[in-house]
Amino acid sequence: MGMKGKVALGAVVGVVVIGVVSANAGGNDKDGGSGSGSKGSSASAQHKPGSKKDSGGSQAAAKKVAFEGDGDFQVGKDVKPGTYRTTGNTDDMCYWERAKDASGETDSLLANDNVTGTSYVTIKATDKLFKSSGCKDWEAVDPKAKGSPASTADGDGGMFKVGTDLAPGTYKSTGNADDSCYWERTKDAEQGLDSIIANNNVTGTAVVTIKPTDAYFKTTGCGDWKKAG
Repeated sequence: MGMKGKVALGAVVGVVVIGVVSANAGGNDKDGGSGSGSKGSSASAQHKPGSKKDSGGSQAAAKKVAFEGDGDFQVGKDVKPGTYRTTGNTDDMCYWERAKDASGETDSLLANDNVTGTSYVTIKATDKLFKSSGCKDWEAVDPKAKGSPASTADGDGGMFKVGTDLAPGTYKSTGNADDSCYWERTKDAEQGLDSIIANNNVTGTAVVTIKPTDAYFKTTGCGDWKKAG
């Protein structure tokens, strides 16, 4: 039984170029924007109810699960404020939202997203509720953790932490059709409209420079990204 998706912060599903948005939204250059038929920003996701996740017993144990991928969690009671990550999500079945109360009304939404691949989310102490549906289990992320950043990225891989998962630099994605490729540079993992530094829907070839000061790079529906030069 289908369920009509909620849209956070009055944003419409789909994303347009930041510059276009700022010209039409009173200078709000962080707005995920309007548009149609394309991958949306984190603040304009729709809930697409799907099947439950696989149990993934041994993998979940290895990840030191912070909380499960299905359920409503009260912040400060069921889940602590902090940054969390879910990985291995397929078919856009994973949906999450941060809410300022438990009313279930659209006005309570602070941020939300449908996830393919990986998502990072920062839950703030002022949040009241975190909802997760159809996601792989969430693990806590150590902000000081070091990684071996790659110079390539799966174009439908979700979110990559800059400097840990993905090295900064200029990247190219080719062969994108029907405006289905969406990318986003963000300053944090709060996933609200104010988190967005820049974003775009792309047809054809996309070229993006990810700065060392960027926190995360998000990509959905794109051809694989390769570092240029």
